[in-house]
Amino acid sequence: MTISSTHLIEQRSTTNLFDATRTVADRQIEDLIALATTAPTSFNLQNWRFIAVRTPEAKARLRKLGWDQAKITDAGVTFIVVGQLADYRTIPDRLAPVVEAGIMPAEMVPGWEGAAKSLYDDKPQQQRDEAVRSATFGASTLIYAAQAAGLGSAPMIGFDAPAIAQEFRLGANEVPVLLLAVGHATSENWPRKPRRPLAQVLEFA
Repeated sequence: MTISSTHLIEQRSTTNLFDATRTVADRQIEDLIALATTAPTSFNLQNWRFIAVRTPEAKARLRKLGWDQAKITDAGVTFIVVGQLADYRTIPDRLAPVVEAGIMPAEMVPGWEGAAKSLYDDKPQQQRDEAVRSATFGASTLIYAAQAAGLGSAPMIGFDAPAIAQEFRLGANEVPVLLLAVGHATSENWPRKPRRPLAQVLEFA
């Protein structure tokens, strides 16, 4: 890990106050999501979607369903981070570019598909757990991508999930895992809060 990467991690803190006069350009949103999708997923499922809510009208609709949190509308963009239920049937499509790139032999694909079927098929809890894991990995990477771009971010779990799924037309196989506001922080935000000591959270086995 480079010093600059370490610094980004150490300095990151949640942004609760955004400069509502400043936007985030669509091209920058695309760049951020391109980085977010480098996060790991099981079997390379890439079972996520990111809805970039960035127009005033769309942000207002989202805020009504997000406990009226001002950061939803004040941030340049608020992402609905969506996890998709793990589905082994998507494996051939997800792995096709990997095979084409010469990374994986084509004969390995059926084995991966079979392993994914064994793990997820007819197991709704496992499918949902994987959706949440993948979306969380993607959101975490997006948080640090935003930090590297000089932007603040705020993950949120305070929202009406079924209403958001309906309002933003999520599929039956999709879960709105969290909201993530991204934008320009004001100077009034708190610095990073102290964390628990390592002795309380780390065990060597």
